[in-house]
Order: sequence, then structure tokens, then C-alpha cells
Amino acid sequence: MKDNRLKVALVGNPNAGKSTLFNSLTGLRQKTGNFPGVTVEKKSGTFLLKGPNNQGLTVTAVDLPGTYSIYPKSADEAVVMDILANPQHPDYPDVVVVVVDGSNLLRNLLLFSEIHDLGLPTVMALNMLDVASDRNITVNAVQLAMHFQVPVVNINARTGTGVTQLKEAISGVIHSPKYQLKSYFYNPADSFPALISEVKAEYGLTNDYMAMQYVCQHDNFTFVERALQVKLDGLIEKHDFDEQDFLATETIDRYERLKPIVDKAVKVTGETEQPYWTRQLDRLLLHPIGGYLSFAAVLILVFQAIFAWASYPMDLIDEATATTIGWVKDMLPPGILNDLITDGVLAGVGGVIIFIPQIAILFALVAILEESGYMARVMVIMDRLMRKFGLNGRSVVPLISGVACAVPAIMTTRSINSRYERLLTILVTPLMSCSARLPIYAILIALVVPAQKVLGIFNLQGLVLFGLYLLGLVGALASAWVISLFVPRKEPGYFMLEMPSYKLPRWGHVGMTMYESVRSFVFEAGKIIVAISIILWLLASYGPGDRMDKAEQAVVASMSVDATQEDVDAAVASARLENSYAGSFGHFIEPAIRPLGYDWKIGIALLASFAAREVFVGTMATIYSITGDSEDVLTVKERLQQELNPETGQPMYTTAVGTSLLMFYVFAMMCMSTIAVVYRETNGWKWPLIQLLYMTALAYVSAFIAYQVLS
Repeated sequence: MKDNRLKVALVGNPNAGKSTLFNSLTGLRQKTGNFPGVTVEKKSGTFLLKGPNNQGLTVTAVDLPGTYSIYPKSADEAVVMDILANPQHPDYPDVVVVVVDGSNLLRNLLLFSEIHDLGLPTVMALNMLDVASDRNITVNAVQLAMHFQVPVVNINARTGTGVTQLKEAISGVIHSPKYQLKSYFYNPADSFPALISEVKAEYGLTNDYMAMQYVCQHDNFTFVERALQVKLDGLIEKHDFDEQDFLATETIDRYERLKPIVDKAVKVTGETEQPYWTRQLDRLLLHPIGGYLSFAAVLILVFQAIFAWASYPMDLIDEATATTIGWVKDMLPPGILNDLITDGVLAGVGGVIIFIPQIAILFALVAILEESGYMARVMVIMDRLMRKFGLNGRSVVPLISGVACAVPAIMTTRSINSRYERLLTILVTPLMSCSARLPIYAILIALVVPAQKVLGIFNLQGLVLFGLYLLGLVGALASAWVISLFVPRKEPGYFMLEMPSYKLPRWGHVGMTMYESVRSFVFEAGKIIVAISIILWLLASYGPGDRMDKAEQAVVASMSVDATQEDVDAAVASARLENSYAGSFGHFIEPAIRPLGYDWKIGIALLASFAAREVFVGTMATIYSITGDSEDVLTVKERLQQELNPETGQPMYTTAVGTSLLMFYVFAMMCMSTIAVVYRETNGWKWPLIQLLYMTALAYVSAFIAYQVLS
């Protein structure tokens, strides 16, 4: 059901600046979710407009997927017309703002002319005029406004210039008398009058071009019932309508009619090529060899920065967490409540907040690469490589997005036209190391990799982190190639991309990305971590019958009279944990994981992290808080360093065990949310189960080899 708040839809070609304008309009007043009925991610937010009496009106802006035409070539593009053709849709707009790239006006006006002919209240936001100016191009907005009879506003979405005027134009359209389309730019009724007339009468439509969309796109419309789709198929057959011929004819005719408009509105005063420095930079970044080397260098710098810049704030957070736990232990009386708060809640919280600096830096650097236009170059150079593994350049977007989170990354595969390439991308995207793995990598690398320099400039821990991310990419490509041997390709794939110009990042948008990523980690992943930490504390604090009490009595009886109280307390805590419910689970799976070098305590963490990978660190924090001295407030890293293997008396977390765990988490699925979204995207359990099985097998074999070779 549509709410009463005014809605503004942002529509535009990819890279026209639509999402940048959305950020300028809404700031931090935005949220993400899915469009109703589909798993395509949407961004919506609010901004204020002046009403007729200068009162403030709250307006909801919806950032629709980028598209070159209202005729979709992918599932996410189909969302645009599914909303614009359905007045009952909750995101149906009162005004459509079409963002037009002024540096490529002819192509962008194709989409604008289509939206215009739908008869919706429309405003043109003429963006990227600075880029046009750099190419010696001047666009006359007045000419465009006079021809299309709609408001045309010059804006710079990156700097916010013209956004106030755009809001005024939106307000003017909203509060003007009911919008009436004065004339069609291209009217399909001129060629198919009987068909259009019959569709309008049958479905209660008043717009000729909208009626044609029912003819051409009814199979994509989620709001058109199957019986009505069948009836439309009958009308198409009755009038001998050929959709492909019509689409080709319409596109050609629109461009022929747009060309004189563009010639009149655009003035060129010199060469229109990209700037010299842009062309020179692309010669390097798009070079068959230099492009890959440049990309590798960029990734190395990113992961060096994650370890180098984040180490200081992480140390401060680590110390503050230990101090807080110690203070709370001293302030509260000994007992269950004290243990729950310190060993359960605070240990779990500490396992969350310590990784905020690394996650913030990672997302900030990725945002800079995206804003600068470099990511598009990565897609182009990687297309050459991807095709050898059954993928294409567009698969890079989900794979790179998978560094943040596999769930939205898998949703972005809807932009891949080929169903075959889309399926392969879905199946291998979770192999990319997501932000949930970063806390695991950080703690294990800190345990087994010395913090030393390589060649005097590179941090060894940063290089290892880079290697783990690279290993995930190699695993994804290799898996795609193997899967492609068993999944037949039924249609050819293709890759087309318009190269955006290079730009300086908007630091406000980078900061917004950092804020959103940290907030998501703390309040979404963090809730899971803390909740599981509390559950684990309960499972580790209680056991079946009186097994824990008997184990304690046996330990006390066996202790030497010379043993210190600290030794007795540590032995008792370890025995009680081993005989708890959590310990029982760990012992149950220990035979299966022993070849990997893991004990029952690590087994508990493995089981817990099947809910979400990032739970591993919080679980270890909880386990080792429980097994340690009640007065000991060492952080989880120090506890892991002090843990001894009861069989050898040597440190438990050796290079072999640490590397084995790293290999396991590089390849393991261990994320319920990812399994759920793959189920939704593939419409069944077949592919999620195949994905879970092959990733688990790959993780186990890799961890086994690593441990056996290094031990």
C-alpha cells in the first residue's frame, strides 16, 4: 500500500551521476532494502521541500537502478518500468527526476524521451556539465526545456551546485495542476493504432506509450496477473505485432528525432576527446600487462594501509576493553551476573569494536576507488581474464562487492545479462573474502605472522592479508572454471561499459560510506556476535547433570599441595568448560577436525561461526575468558598467544594451526544469510546446497594440506 509521503524517483543511465545526486539530496537520511517483491537492492532517503505556504514537506527519494532504456536487459533494469507502470506500487513516484549526462547528451536523451512519453511528471537534471566543458562542449538548458516542455535544471551532483534549484523545480511540478502530456515525442499509435486502442480500452489506460509498454513488457510486470498476460499475448498474435522489429524501429526513429535537438542545444568549440592526462593514464591502467600490475599495486597499498593505519586505534580499543572488563569485575560482586556481563557481554562487544578501524579504512579506500572512476577500468581489464573462466567483466562488480558482503554482492549479479554467467558468479562470489572474515584474518595473522618489514617498506602482515584476499579471488576464478565444465552454456555472453571520466572523490560520500559500513557491522553483525557470545557463555557455564561439579572435584583432588591458587583456578575452569554443553559439542566434532590441527575449543568456534563468520573471534573471546582466571583481564589476542596444547605443552596456535585456520576461513561458506540469498536468487535449494558442499570440501582439504605440510 502506498503511503501518503510524496515520492521522487531518480532515473538515469549508469554513471550519469544519479546516485551522487541521491546522496546530495538525502545526506545521511537514507536506508537500504529491497524493492517490494524482488531481491534487487534499493536506496531510499528523505529530503525537505517547501510547500505552497512555505511549510516543510518531507519527500522520499528512491534511487532506481541505472538503465540505458526503459526496455530492460537485466533483472535490476526491469524494476524501473515495474514501478513506473504501476500506480499501486509503494515506490510509484509523484515526480520523476531524470539525471542526464551533459557530456553525452544524445545517448542520455533516449531514456529521457521514453520517460517523457509515459506521461509522468518529469524534471530533467542536467549533470556533468563540468566534464562537458572540459571537452569543449556547452549545453543550452533553455533549448531543451523549450522543446520538451519540462523544467531543466543545471546541476553538479558532486559539489551540490544546483541542488537547491532542482528542489524548487520538483516542488513546482508537485504543486502545479495535474500534469498533462502535451505531445508525444514518439507515438506508437501512429504505427499500431488498432493494437494500442484495444490495449487502452482493455486495461483502462490513457497513455499510448504506456499501452505499448504493456504489450512489450507485460511478462516483466509483476503486477500483471497471468491471465492478463495471456490475454495480451492473444492481442499481440491477433494484430501480428513483432516486438523486435518495433523496438529496433523505435530506437532508430528516436535517435533520428533527437539528433537535430542535440545539434541545436549543444555547441562544440574544439576537440571533444578526453583530456590528455586521462588518455595517458588509461594507456597504463588499461594496458594488457600494466593494467594488471597497477591493480595488484593498488590492492597491496590498500591492505598495507589497513594494517599500518588501523594498528594504533586498535591498540587503544584493545587496552580500553581490557580496562573496562577489569573495572567491571572489580565493581560488581563475584557471581553469575559478574561473569555474564564480563565474560559474555563485554567479551563479545570487545570482539566487535576492536575491528572498527580496519573495516572503516577498508570501505573508505574502496569508496575512493569507486568514486575516482578507477573501478570501471578494473572491470574492463578483468573482462579479458574473466572470459577464460566462464565469466565476464560485469562479474567483477559482484566479486569486488563481495569484499564488503556476499549478500548484496550476489544481488548485484542481476545486472549480468547472461543467466549462465550470472549463475557462475553467484556460485563463486562467497569465495571473495568479505568484511566478516577481516576480524578472523586480523587476529590470526597477528598471532602467527611477525610484524616486520619486507624490503624495508612493506609490512609483512599486510602482505599476508593481501595474499589471503588474492587467494580468495584465485579460488573464485578456479571454481568458476571447474563449475563451467559441468554447467552447459545456453546463450552467448557480452560485456559493454561506458568508461566514466576520472574524478576527485567527494570526501563527504567517502565519509558516508565509512559511517554506513561501520554502523552496519556494529549494529547488524555486532548484534549477532554479542547474542551468540551470551549463548555460548550459557552453554559453557552449564553442563548436563553434575558433570561439571564432578570434574571440578576430580581436578581439585588431583592437584599437588604445592600448586598455587592460580593454577588450581585455571585447571578447574578448563575442566568445567570441557564438561559443559559447549565442551560436549566441541568433543563431538573433534575427531573430524583433529587432522586440521584443531582441538575441541576451536571446534566450538567453528560451530558457532556457521551462523556468521565474524562470530569466530567473539566466540574465542568468550571461551578464553571463561577458561582463564576470573581476575585476568587479558585481551583475546593475548589469551590465544598463551594457550598451550595439552598434549605437547607447546603453544596451541602455532604457524601450522594458524595457517590451517586461515585456509579454512578463506574458502568456507559459513554464512546463513548468504545461503538464504542464493536460495532466493536461484529459486531453489539445488545450487545453495551444491555451493555449501563444494566450499566446505575446498576449505577442509585446503586446511588439511596447510596443517600437514607446516606441522
